[in-house]
Amino acid sequence: MTIAPQNTNVAVEEDGPQLRDLLLFTTRDRAFGVPADEVEGTADGKPPTTLPHAPATILGVVYARGRVLTVLDPLGLAGDAPLTEPPVINVIISLRGDEQLGLAAEAVRETITVSSSDIQPPASPATEATAIAGILLHGGEKVTILDPARLFDAAVHRKDRRRRRF
Repeated sequence: MTIAPQNTNVAVEEDGPQLRDLLLFTTRDRAFGVPADEVEGTADGKPPTTLPHAPATILGVVYARGRVLTVLDPLGLAGDAPLTEPPVINVIISLRGDEQLGLAAEAVRETITVSSSDIQPPASPATEATAIAGILLHGGEKVTILDPARLFDAAVHRKDRRRRRF
C-alpha cells in the first residue's frame, strides 16, 4: 500500500508556472477561491450550532456529508467584518483533511484553471496567522485565494483578545 503525497499548496516554480484548479465562491459581494483538489464537496447550507467562546471567524458546527464540520467565515479570515448574526449560509464547502473544516458561502461558482504566475501575493504582509494564499484577477474581479492548510490556525489566532476569560 502506498500513501499519496499531501498537497502542500506551495507552487514549485522549477519548470515554470504550474496550473492550478480553483473552486470559486462568493460570500456577500466578495469572491473567494480554494484549490479544487482540497474540496471534498458542497452541501446545502444550514444554520450552524454555535460554539461558546469561539472566535467570530468560527461560525459553529454542522453535520454535512457524513461529518461534523467546523464552519469558518471566509470574510473574517480575509480581514473583513464577519458575517452577521445569525449568519446566512446557502452552501457549505466541505474541505478535505483531518480538521474537518467547511467554508460558509452564499453561492458556489465555477471551477477554473489558472497559472500559478497569475496569483499575486497578498497585499498585507504575510504572517503565520493568515489564511490568504494570494490574489487573482479573474474577469475583472479580485478573487481572494484561501490556503486550506492555514484556515484553522488563522481562525483561532484571530480571537478577540479583549474578551474576559473566566
